[in-house]
Amino acid sequence: MKKIISIQGVRGAFHQEAAVGYFGGNIDIHECITFQQLIDSVENGDSHFGVMAVENSLVGCILPNYTLIRESKLQVVGEIYLRIVQNLIASIGESVDTIVEVRSHPMALAQCDLFFKNHPEIRLIESEDTALSAKQIAELKLKGVATVASQKAAHEYGLDVIASSIESNKENYTRFLILEKKSIAKIPSGSNKASITFTAKHQPGSLLQILKPFAENGINMTMLQSLPIVGKKWEYIFHADLAFMSAIDFYQALEYARQYTSTLKILGVYRSHEMVEQPEMQDSLVHYC
Repeated sequence: MKKIISIQGVRGAFHQEAAVGYFGGNIDIHECITFQQLIDSVENGDSHFGVMAVENSLVGCILPNYTLIRESKLQVVGEIYLRIVQNLIASIGESVDTIVEVRSHPMALAQCDLFFKNHPEIRLIESEDTALSAKQIAELKLKGVATVASQKAAHEYGLDVIASSIESNKENYTRFLILEKKSIAKIPSGSNKASITFTAKHQPGSLLQILKPFAENGINMTMLQSLPIVGKKWEYIFHADLAFMSAIDFYQALEYARQYTSTLKILGVYRSHEMVEQPEMQDSLVHYC
């Protein structure tokens, strides 16, 4: 049976590329317009997994998505990094010279600012989704209108790539997390990364004490992000990603850090992107905290 994967956006979105990159091509895509709908679809059993963007190498973390994951009934079971290649796509027969308007997601437009500076005659219109804009151009047979999107979107909707790889920075990567409904988790043996969330106790040095055991055990904190706690002014909740060589060292460091936290929760333990690219290893049963 094919796995059903929920993505934010419609077919042709970068989320679909990430899903195919992680699971392979033998999947069914469940389209969700919003990230909340993506979470709901996995929680409700409409899909087996969700693929959610959480971080971009140019603009940083997508903070609302961390909140959605933390407050959901889902767990993180994997990750994938996707090189984002932006293309100008339009109806067949169009060229850059015939385009008067480009509709796309504001982040996609911003990532191509140098291209559009060289074409000041083109009007830029923000839309909710790159692939959805491509779909609308195709369905409405719009002339003189283009979008910034993936080659997959052009192929999906029968459009033409009229300018390829127009992103300003070629080192443009987005990190996607793979989400699944919570259960007694089967964590792949060889897992080397964890996503956690915690609040620090209100006492001097508590954050330092939380971070210290990870450093002492050779655990690399690859991301640390604070978000304000709604309804509690000047109080923050932290999200962190930790890369480790030994699961035993990770759990020992976690238990030491726990005494300096008010709350601590593991969102998932999984193989890093680099580990996913290695040969498959056997699963072993481990309980989440």
